[in-house]
Amino acid sequence: MMKPIAKILTGTALSLSLAAAASSQVLTFVSFGGSYGAAQEQHMVSTFVEQTGKQVLVEDYSGGVAEMKAQVESGNIQWDVVDIEVIDLERACSEGLLEEIPRDILPPGVDGTPAIKDFVPAALASECGVGVIVWTVIYAYNNDTIGANKPTTVADLFDTKNFPGKRALRKRPQVNLEWALIADGVSPDKVYEVLATDDGQKRAFAKLDTIKDDIVWFDSWSQAPQLLNDGGAAFVQSANGRIFAAINEEKRPFTIVWDSHLYDLDVMSIVRGSKNKELGLEFIAHATGSVPLAGMADVAYGPTRKSSMQFVDKAVTPHLPTSHMEKGVKADGVFWADYGETLGEKFNEWLLK
Repeated sequence: MMKPIAKILTGTALSLSLAAAASSQVLTFVSFGGSYGAAQEQHMVSTFVEQTGKQVLVEDYSGGVAEMKAQVESGNIQWDVVDIEVIDLERACSEGLLEEIPRDILPPGVDGTPAIKDFVPAALASECGVGVIVWTVIYAYNNDTIGANKPTTVADLFDTKNFPGKRALRKRPQVNLEWALIADGVSPDKVYEVLATDDGQKRAFAKLDTIKDDIVWFDSWSQAPQLLNDGGAAFVQSANGRIFAAINEEKRPFTIVWDSHLYDLDVMSIVRGSKNKELGLEFIAHATGSVPLAGMADVAYGPTRKSSMQFVDKAVTPHLPTSHMEKGVKADGVFWADYGETLGEKFNEWLLK
């Protein structure tokens, strides 16, 4: 894992003595950094700090459950609230790494709609978390370097003859195995059924073998836009918001390929054994309100509350994953809870071959 990057956001009472500050309650919130983390700090963390005067320590991480597992098993809990991908959530919840989140802490939408009806159903599907965004994994290319032949499908990502160059992929089995099967001709609605079989797994790894020599591996989504920008790869796999931010804020000449994008949710969860559980619940209730969630559209992630959409800039709507659902595949968190450990081991073994 990457070393966490931390900073403390405090309330307005900055004149507190050092002794008082040291004794006060500090919530540790862990998320993915980058433009997404910046949006969370602006719309969720800072507003919570301003309203409550509480302190929040913000740390970045690269995802997965390993660090949470280590903390819980050792009893040395360092994190309180964690933004976790649903593809990891089911495993973390089933292994007892997360606290349950009572639904009665969630406020109604700004229009008065009860939370249970305001959230999209998937956002409240697990008792261990509350959904904050609909996001997706896409791949993108640089218009300045791609040449005349433009890729349009996931199959093109695996076609090194017609589309030469390095492919930058996140070093995890998730998404890579699904895309490998889809590129090999498996129907998207059958991909998890096939991947659950030994033959299907062999087929996925065999397809990855065809581009193995052309893969550049990375660990953090923050590396994806840089690899595309500096020529480290012709194509990069990325969370859609990272590429949107590069296009929108940095004016990079990137294009997103939406074909077979693997969409999912991120949720906020509390690490089991957190000494700040009640403060964590208070923070989650605030962060998942209608207005804070609407701020996530700043980086092209769809809010999970219906009442949030009235606050979203209409110009951003075409860039949200929810505007491309017909081309997408829903990531199966239950599948990865059941097969994640086994496929993780097979993936690591494959990397070493």
